[in-house]
Amino acid sequence: MDELARLEETISNCRACPRLVAWREEVARTKKAEFRGWTYWGRPVPGFGDPAARLAVVGLAPAAHGGNRTGRVFTGDRSADFLYASMYRCGLANQPDSVSRDDGLRLDGVWVAAAVRCAPPANKPTPDERDRCLPYLAEELRLLRGVGVLVCLGSFAWDAALRVLRELGHVTPPKPRFGHAAEAQVGPYTLVGSYHPSQQNTFTGVLTPPMLDAVFTRAMELGRFPVRRDGV
Repeated sequence: MDELARLEETISNCRACPRLVAWREEVARTKKAEFRGWTYWGRPVPGFGDPAARLAVVGLAPAAHGGNRTGRVFTGDRSADFLYASMYRCGLANQPDSVSRDDGLRLDGVWVAAAVRCAPPANKPTPDERDRCLPYLAEELRLLRGVGVLVCLGSFAWDAALRVLRELGHVTPPKPRFGHAAEAQVGPYTLVGSYHPSQQNTFTGVLTPPMLDAVFTRAMELGRFPVRRDGV
């Protein structure tokens, strides 16, 4: 078993946050009516993607009936549909859909993770829960040696990434401010901000497909990705 696989197993068995453990398991027991036939994952959700990644995407946390159901980060909800459709258009994914762990999705040059690995009530982890979980992201970045760009989906992920990089010894005072398409250099990493692809943002036009495509296009430029054809 390689180091990333060992880390995935460690994350999947974590029970460090009692409130999150209780919530994720309650959701997995009660389920949502439209997913009554599913066996929910109901555990922490590890990162997913290309071990040779140049780019890492950092989200907030798994959705109760998305990643907490399917067992894969940003999989099985409308945020996932919006995110991976953009990655497909930019040539980072082999398909625009992310519905289950066995759907054939492959990522090229990118790793997707979350600041918090368990679904939190109301999508709001506490600061203590965030801080207990961040070592997992730090360890992923240590193992993903090719990553030089972090796309942070929302201010929570932006702040979490800054905390992780500080733990890794990279400090850039004053604290860079989050914004859509904001950029910040922190040690060897470049952070690129994006509004989160939540329904609250995508249904209201706060985040549009061209806006997210532009973020990924810029991140690929910063990561010196080779020129690709759309959708490959």
